[in-house]
Amino acid sequence: MRRWAGSIVLATVVLAPSPALAQVDLAGSWGARYHEDQIERIPGPDLADFLGLPINDAARQWALSWNPSRLTLTEHQCQVHVAPYIYRGPLLFRIWEERDPASQKLIAIKNYISTYEQTRTIWMDGRPHPPDYAAHTWEGFSTGTWDGDMLTVETTHIKQGWIRRNGLPESDRATLVEHFIRHGDYLTHISVLTDPVYLTEPLVKSQNFVLIQRQLPETSWLWPCEVVEEVAGRAPGSVPNYLPGQNPFATEFATKNGIPVEATMGGAETMYPEYMLKLRQLSRTASKPR
Repeated sequence: MRRWAGSIVLATVVLAPSPALAQVDLAGSWGARYHEDQIERIPGPDLADFLGLPINDAARQWALSWNPSRLTLTEHQCQVHVAPYIYRGPLLFRIWEERDPASQKLIAIKNYISTYEQTRTIWMDGRPHPPDYAAHTWEGFSTGTWDGDMLTVETTHIKQGWIRRNGLPESDRATLVEHFIRHGDYLTHISVLTDPVYLTEPLVKSQNFVLIQRQLPETSWLWPCEVVEEVAGRAPGSVPNYLPGQNPFATEFATKNGIPVEATMGGAETMYPEYMLKLRQLSRTASKPR
């Protein structure tokens, strides 16, 4: 009897799920919540609003040269948001797993993102990233690992895109680390963007999603985009832009909000609380009579 009891206890220990191997299930349909950075994510940021971003001079010059009418060009009208940005705007996204039918080993975690109807693959089978010269795509090449219940994703080979929808660029040398954390019916997504071309420090953002409990109409998952001629009579090859020093909106955001122009131009120091001391000094200097 004791021998049987010992065998049952041993089998129970061996077959019980190991806490180190147990991961939360992220599968489901998720809808975004916009309580963080709502103005940037929904109506869109003001022109020349670069506050709180660790950009360098090259990124700043690119954005000040950017004319919003550039989006009316046929090649830009349906341009897809890249992986570091696509979770920030209006979207629904669905998560599911792909497993080997024979062994049930996890091969990949898939994301379908309603914005521009993108399907993203996060490889979970340990495969390496491709070499530097491999093709870049809008969502890049992603591999994932579990850290307890947190899914960590590393992405390379991302096409050039933007980090804010007012012209601030992201280069095709950027890399992305993400963390997906589920808390019941809520999902937190944290992104850490590193860009050696346009950022002086990693850019960290977070956004939250809630589980959708009811089936949505199929049309909710579609993103119809049709290229049309939006500006008649434009010369072939013309690209809307502002030459250096000629952007008429460079000070509009600063004037509207009573902020020194220097602060609106961004940079790593504008991310930290200590910048408030410099901001007060800039405000006092600007208010002194000349």
